[in-house]
Amino acid sequence: MTYRAVLLLPALLIAAPAFAQDDDAPAPAPTSAPGGIDPEKLNGDSLRIGVVAGVTPSYEGSDDLVFAAVPGIQGRVSGINFGLRGNRAYADLIPTEGGPGWDFQAGPIVSVNFNRARRSAIRDPQVRALPIRKLAVEVGGYVGIGKQGVFTSDYDKLSVSVAYTHDIAGIHKSEVITPSIDYGTPLSTKAFVGLNLSANYVGDGYARTYFGVNSPAEAAASGLPQFDAKKGWKDWTLSGVGVVSLTGDLTGGLGLMGLVSYRRMLEDAARSPLTSIAGSKDQWTAMGGLVWTF
Repeated sequence: MTYRAVLLLPALLIAAPAFAQDDDAPAPAPTSAPGGIDPEKLNGDSLRIGVVAGVTPSYEGSDDLVFAAVPGIQGRVSGINFGLRGNRAYADLIPTEGGPGWDFQAGPIVSVNFNRARRSAIRDPQVRALPIRKLAVEVGGYVGIGKQGVFTSDYDKLSVSVAYTHDIAGIHKSEVITPSIDYGTPLSTKAFVGLNLSANYVGDGYARTYFGVNSPAEAAASGLPQFDAKKGWKDWTLSGVGVVSLTGDLTGGLGLMGLVSYRRMLEDAARSPLTSIAGSKDQWTAMGGLVWTF
């Protein structure tokens, strides 16, 4: 599992930290659905199980790509959405009626941060010489608002949200704040596309833990200059996802999905020697896989 696991399953939901029902594709309508899909199927309970695999940076700020495979689950029961995407579990506790209109979102998030947790996953010898980080457990919640039926039809959706999590395992002992904008639309009963734009603001503890070279001993071991990383905007990310049904339609059966994501490191996360010397400000991820909808 890599640190980017949280972002690798927006193909099941479309936004990573926006964190709730951002795919809903196609979302339910109160009367007839496009192409003859039964509206009751769109508005009823559902379960999606997916697996994607591909290449992603080996740590935050790395210029080395490694292979990763990430699972995901997304479900809907009585209007309540929940899911597991790689290392992150969430729930939207405000029931959604379905159909065009406003959608208010709020609920808990729990994630495990795998960044630099395995020395064998880090290819750069200088970064590999730095101390390995134990798994951080980040707990918090999110709020958001979405509008279904915006541009193309009654089935496209635009959402804005913000999430807050804090490490409770004593690893970086600080917060991550993630605003996010998501848009998704079905192209037909068998195809869906979506975009996600998000950013991450991190606390001093997070910056020091993952981007600092925090002592003369660390500098001597790695050959990187000592660097005291401070809180601030860590990055912004733009992701695009597509899903094509192979059997049935988007409400049931087997589908093929793909994801491309670009992340730009910012402020001290970009100035850190782990990024500016050993890595790169530009972070790319490309993955594809299968999703089963029940």
